[in-house]
Amino acid sequence: MRAIEIREFGAPEVLVEATRPDPRPGPGELLVRVAASGVNRPDVLQRKGAYAPPPGASDLPGLEVAGTVIDGDAGELAAAGLAIGDRVCALVSGGGYAELCVAPIGQCLPVPTGWSDIEAASLPETFFTVWSNVVDRGRLQSGDTLLVQGGSSGIGVTAIQLGKALGATVIVTAGSDAKCAACLGLGADHAINYRQADFAAEVKRLTGGRGADVVLDMVAGDYVARELGCLADDGRLVIIAVQGGVRSEFNAGEVLRRRLTITGSTLRPRQVAFKAAIAAALRARVWPLIDAGRIRPVIERVFEAAQAAQAHALMESSQHVGKIVLRWS
Repeated sequence: MRAIEIREFGAPEVLVEATRPDPRPGPGELLVRVAASGVNRPDVLQRKGAYAPPPGASDLPGLEVAGTVIDGDAGELAAAGLAIGDRVCALVSGGGYAELCVAPIGQCLPVPTGWSDIEAASLPETFFTVWSNVVDRGRLQSGDTLLVQGGSSGIGVTAIQLGKALGATVIVTAGSDAKCAACLGLGADHAINYRQADFAAEVKRLTGGRGADVVLDMVAGDYVARELGCLADDGRLVIIAVQGGVRSEFNAGEVLRRRLTITGSTLRPRQVAFKAAIAAALRARVWPLIDAGRIRPVIERVFEAAQAAQAHALMESSQHVGKIVLRWS
């Protein structure tokens, strides 16, 4: 099969096309003929040598794919209501940048009705992540206010749409007026250009001094103290990336007095059973929203698989709104 390898750690140009042996599915797994692969920031970190695959995962980058089931554990396929020939999208721990990809059956979902494989490849990584962190860990409820840092990212556009569909007021930050406008177009109630305004002060103003109930943070670093300051009492700060650094200084007394929660998670190393439970929740709660047209794909650009280096360069430029996808067929 064709695949995109990391020749050595470094700049986007280290991504090269190669030929690999075809993978074979084991118990509880299926094999996807990949039509499209999603591109995500963890792929960039892996390419740089900063995010190794978990033990047992493929060394090829790529955490999400969409395509057609061509082989698999017959009993588990039947139990999951899947069959050879079905179109699925899947969350994987690695190996997504290839024509063939093995995926745990529990981490696969049907391609939504009317969606292309390219559109479906934009779903798994961001929806699994946002559901697990905003809904499960952040306990977002209808009527809450959700602050999303980086609203124009793949995670951001997912959090906007899911938050609105669940009945929340959504505030986002973004780095330009154009990106703020794009977020508002996706349904965000308010968008703050963080280069022009203090997001913490703006959140307090927009909420009448109350603050946000949930903050989804991909920055960490010195953002943490500011985010705690604009949380409502009993608010939840959920950290899913540390683009601003791993060290933070904040007033722990404020956490005690206002009963604040600081939490976070990474999804890639979690067990299959954990991810399968998220997939089941998405199938039950989110796929009907997609079928109803309340959530739509947001794709900035599609690259041919051989152009993976260009896709990574666009990702690192942060000039995109939504997802970047590789096409195999």
